[in-house]
Amino acid sequence: MSFKKVSVIGLGYIGLPTAAVLASRGLEVVGVDVNQQAVDTINEGRIHIVEPDLDIVVRGVVTTGNLRATTIPEPAEAFMIAVPTPFKEGHAPDLKYIEAAAKAIAPVLEKGNLVILESTSPVGATEKLSAWLKEARPDLTFPQDLGDSADIKIAHCPERVLPGYVLQELVSNDRVIGGMSKACSLRAVELYETFVRGECIITNARTAEMAKLTENSFRDVNIAFANELSVICDKLKINVWELIKLANRHPRVNILSPGPGVGGHCIAVDPWFIVDSCPEEANIIRQARLTNDAKPHYVIAQIEKAADEFKRPVIACLGLAFKADIDDLRESPALQIVEQLALKNIGQLIAVEPNVQYLPEKLINAGVEHATLEAALEKANIIVVLVDHKQFKAADKMQFATKVVIDTRGII
Repeated sequence: MSFKKVSVIGLGYIGLPTAAVLASRGLEVVGVDVNQQAVDTINEGRIHIVEPDLDIVVRGVVTTGNLRATTIPEPAEAFMIAVPTPFKEGHAPDLKYIEAAAKAIAPVLEKGNLVILESTSPVGATEKLSAWLKEARPDLTFPQDLGDSADIKIAHCPERVLPGYVLQELVSNDRVIGGMSKACSLRAVELYETFVRGECIITNARTAEMAKLTENSFRDVNIAFANELSVICDKLKINVWELIKLANRHPRVNILSPGPGVGGHCIAVDPWFIVDSCPEEANIIRQARLTNDAKPHYVIAQIEKAADEFKRPVIACLGLAFKADIDDLRESPALQIVEQLALKNIGQLIAVEPNVQYLPEKLINAGVEHATLEAALEKANIIVVLVDHKQFKAADKMQFATKVVIDTRGII
């Protein structure tokens, strides 16, 4: 049986593009979100996040009636859960949003339904989801009890898309699909094959959970190496960007670029899920997190040192997003640096972030000015490059010549 109606729970940076792509394949898609404003925006054919071309796709599928949003779940053949998984005090994973999603869809579950957890999760989260559903619906059977012949099929399929390229990557990337039984996996593959051109690779739920955490931890460890190298090079008076370019000429060396830290809701979070599950064993993974978390403090110290040289320091901070050319400020080291500078009150602060209309409230309250690149370059005596947005890379570098520049991205 092919799918006719799919429900996507959570309409954020992953859920909304997934819902839109499914709807563009002719399926009836019901998006569910607790945020009434997001629901209303989507039902008007508009979007509440920044992602290239997503607005066009959403407008199209809302107009045809293939996508609509609501705050209350309704029956469907498949449910895809794409809610946040932050961490609590001490970097322990917080599964409250997954639990809330389970409790929300449980009343409308029917025999034969498929439930997929897409949220990045610690190992064992899919089993917990199944346990929460079983608790709420003892009249149905679940794979932990009946395996292949269970009424409800449950699988984990982590998203692995790059912000700014989500629509392309949702379709082109391979997907790792981990069912709680073989039948669960095969049913999930059926759903993903309606829109994925990449390969759908079957494994079990725990391996699928660990695959996503491993991918992001691998990147985190490699970024930590680059960040540590940049601090060492500063001390030894070596240009780290030139050094990396030279080292990368070796056929088996590929060092990533250093930066002001590591941001985003994935790389800065997911490694802690591994550390939490195996604290004694995950030594390199933990150290990489600590190294990357320390980098913003190192950058702040550099800015403080530069500010000391001026009677009235005016510091222009270029970029607040966690990576180039997006509006996403989650876990952003650039934002963290500007917030800390505001608290330290070491001079006048100007933030340049071309991808957001308004600064976060915290910065407005701290008196941080939001300006264009031109205005900031005119006023500031210290320029701090925190994000390599295309506008900054394209700027005339002669404008930086008379300033003290702290370039954490190597664009100058």
